[in-house]
Amino acid sequence: MKWWKAVIAGVLFLGAAAITAGGLRTRPPPSVEVQVAKVRKGSITRTITGAGKVQAATTVKISSNLSGDLIELLVKDGDRVTKGQVLGRIDRRRFEAAVKQALASQSASKAEVQVSEVEAQRSAAEYGRVEGLVGKGLASGAELDQLRAAKDTAEARVAAARQRFAQASAVYDEAASNLSNTTLTSPIDGNVIELSREVGERVRGSDFSEDVVMIIAALSAMEVKIEVGEHEVVHLKPGQPSEVTLDALEGESYTGSVVEIAQKATIKNPGTEAEVTTFPVTVALDSRPPGVLPGMSAEVRIAAETHNDALLVPIQAVTVRSEKSLPDYKAPVEGGGLTARRKTESLAKVVFRVTEDNKTQVRRVRTGIASDTELEILEGVEDGWRVVEGPYRTLSKELENGAAVSEPAQDGPGAMKDGRKS
Repeated sequence: MKWWKAVIAGVLFLGAAAITAGGLRTRPPPSVEVQVAKVRKGSITRTITGAGKVQAATTVKISSNLSGDLIELLVKDGDRVTKGQVLGRIDRRRFEAAVKQALASQSASKAEVQVSEVEAQRSAAEYGRVEGLVGKGLASGAELDQLRAAKDTAEARVAAARQRFAQASAVYDEAASNLSNTTLTSPIDGNVIELSREVGERVRGSDFSEDVVMIIAALSAMEVKIEVGEHEVVHLKPGQPSEVTLDALEGESYTGSVVEIAQKATIKNPGTEAEVTTFPVTVALDSRPPGVLPGMSAEVRIAAETHNDALLVPIQAVTVRSEKSLPDYKAPVEGGGLTARRKTESLAKVVFRVTEDNKTQVRRVRTGIASDTELEILEGVEDGWRVVEGPYRTLSKELENGAAVSEPAQDGPGAMKDGRKS
């Protein structure tokens, strides 16, 4: 039985040796679990977003040039008004008296003109009669000179009377205009959106400050004004289509277009690290949404630019790596030691392609426009390639060129396929 024991001992020895050798052998690193997406061809639109408030395209402040007591208001907040409709009245008694006084002055001036014209006609007739007598030798030249001076004086009085009449007429016109301005009328079709005065309050008219009685807005045409950053406004043009959503009407969206792009920037916190430069942009709605009122919060999405048949990847699939870490890196040639070294490390945009043997291959890319979820690739990838799109930490910091990768196994209707839900 000694030979049997020897066989068992030998088998045990060989098994232990095999286990020890397997433990000492270098094992390949474990594969990295990643999400994978395919490069595809499609259309992509550069979308510029902004938040703002809905406002009427036309808003008019109703005020008076006259000072007086507001004795009547014929509308209330929210009322629909038409152009020319009477909105309210200011106490007109003082202005009626001014009109009567101006009318009396105008009438007196008119009578003065008539009297002076009659006197001028009489002087002209007398001058003509004496002039005929002088020609016959029946009157002296001195008498004719005296009548000529009287005629010229009468004509001058007529001219002065006519000027006083014109002045009195202007005063009357001004008084009549002031009287008509005591009645407040609407200059547009619209709705009363604010009443600032009540009946009995005093309206203070002035050419230097505006005492607003009410505000009327043409709600048939609505618009949204947003602020757009300086790097985005360069892509905007009037007429670009827009989509507007309102916080008050969840789930609804409305169409519009860009109608105005401000040419002057709005700068906040100038001269500080928090300085922000924006440009006001106005988007007009194609039609007024039912129930929308000025002041409601809105979000605008402007379709600034569209590229068709573009190579697209998920926006998170593009990351950056140091130039020195890339396989095709070439060190710059320094000339005579005079070339200054760059103080900051140069970075390149890359994607990680997944090869057929599930290894990563870092590829430089040149990007184009971006949407909310995808990015256009101008150079560096081909249609149908598989690229890594996550997880974020792995892709942005840990993943290296040539690393073995695998996709997490998922079952069920929500399983991922090529980095996308099936």
